[in-house]
Amino acid sequence: MNASTPILHQFAISPFSEKLRLVFGFKRLRWAAVEVPIVMPKPDVVALTGGYRKTPILQLGADVYCDTALAARVLERLQPTPTLYPASAPLAEQLAQWADSTFFWSVTPWAAQPAAAAFTLGTAEPSELKAFAVDRAALTAGMKHLNVAESRIQIQRHCAAFERQLADGRDYLFGAEASIADFSVMHGLWFIRRAKPVAGILEPYAALGRWLDRMARFGHGERVDITSAEAVATAASATTHAAASVLPGQKLEAGLRVTVAATDYGTDPVTGALVGLDDEEIVVRRTDERAGTVHVHFPRAGFQVRQVKE
Repeated sequence: MNASTPILHQFAISPFSEKLRLVFGFKRLRWAAVEVPIVMPKPDVVALTGGYRKTPILQLGADVYCDTALAARVLERLQPTPTLYPASAPLAEQLAQWADSTFFWSVTPWAAQPAAAAFTLGTAEPSELKAFAVDRAALTAGMKHLNVAESRIQIQRHCAAFERQLADGRDYLFGAEASIADFSVMHGLWFIRRAKPVAGILEPYAALGRWLDRMARFGHGERVDITSAEAVATAASATTHAAASVLPGQKLEAGLRVTVAATDYGTDPVTGALVGLDDEEIVVRRTDERAGTVHVHFPRAGFQVRQVKE
């Protein structure tokens, strides 16, 4: 696999994976897909990330990007047009951040309720459904979740607002141009649409339905499938990394041993040597016996970096 080809470590029913699959379609990119396990263990993912286990992750050679907000920025650099960040939508990233967190967690209880689980989780066996529930309970331990009734109320409130935003006939949430906000809102609603027994909650919102169809028409770009072993080998054979540096004023210095962890859920820490830090991104270097020397990238928003006290 060419080191310049983006590799997405994903699985078919992952809403956040669908977000980036649609970005590939929007930007008409060629990309490689690695189907990762839905539940732990994920040895090849851990070989690349050092412990971060959320799905998806984006890989370019020996650079691994965690969190879809950062991955979208990387794809924007790789293919600037059409842009995910049009000047006409200055609040798009803020809406996207809300959609990836508050909105997403308001829809999951509805889409994952027992009546819909067979659709949202595909053809999973009862034992696999149980394993999924146990895995996700551990992943989101400490979070407060809405119940199904509360989820229904929130979905209806949010969808009514989207409907009003789209009621003037605009193509996308901020007007004539699609933005990162559209893709972040889309993946939560895609999750509900998959849950056919409960997807009727979206039927009253005609303009939103047309917008959903419009977003789906972007497709997934040019996809090729590879194995996780091929992806790990691609990292191991890479000879360069994306440029990174620790900027002044960050209170941490290059080369320090640090941990990086999400602040919401899936807080498994990644440990490595700090090689990049600015207001937008954290980069750590780590070495794996199979993946070689890998730079793991995280956004500043939603993550904490801490020096390891020896």
